Amino acid sequence: VEVLGGLVYCMQHLVQNLDWLEEALGEGEDDYFIFDCPGQIELYTHLPVMKQLVQTLQSWDFRIAGVFLLDSQFLIDAAKFFSGTLAAMSAMLQLEIPHRNVLSKMDKLSPSQHADVERYLDPCAESLVADLRQTFNPKFQKLNEVLAGLIDDYSNVSFLPLNIEDEESVSDLLLSVDLIIQYGEDLDVKV
Repeated sequence: VEVLGGLVYCMQHLVQNLDWLEEALGEGEDDYFIFDCPGQIELYTHLPVMKQLVQTLQSWDFRIAGVFLLDSQFLIDAAKFFSGTLAAMSAMLQLEIPHRNVLSKMDKLSPSQHADVERYLDPCAESLVADLRQTFNPKFQKLNEVLAGLIDDYSNVSFLPLNIEDEESVSDLLLSVDLIIQYGEDLDVKV
């Protein structure tokens, strides 16, 4: 709790002193900034600080995208997938910006784990509920079905795998973010 309290204080201080940030960012045209934000979900779901930061950057004419990283080693079963997906959805809905969900650390998975994670990249709700029936008490079946339906209704919750050791994987992620913020679309074509 102490770490979260300090982090909350720092983020609130930043939002109250955005003139400093505006000066630090400067007037660079066609600059590409990456803000590596803290992973504490409370900053995105319970407090308005991240949303305020996003809205301020948008008011300064920045094109904003959220990239939600979820550790691929976390997604080894349906219950953990539900948890991670609901956290990603919560951040997406709270920030109201174009969003890309990424499974990080794919390079750390064994071949069998890699196969397990692959099925969560673009999940089928019915398959997830079937998996949960095997491991959860039947009294939770209705809850699992409702959660799966929620995930299915927001079918824009999918994950892009990221293997930091694979140049193509990194390029795919960069291209994906470039497309959702329309980076470079207003530049002159050079011949």
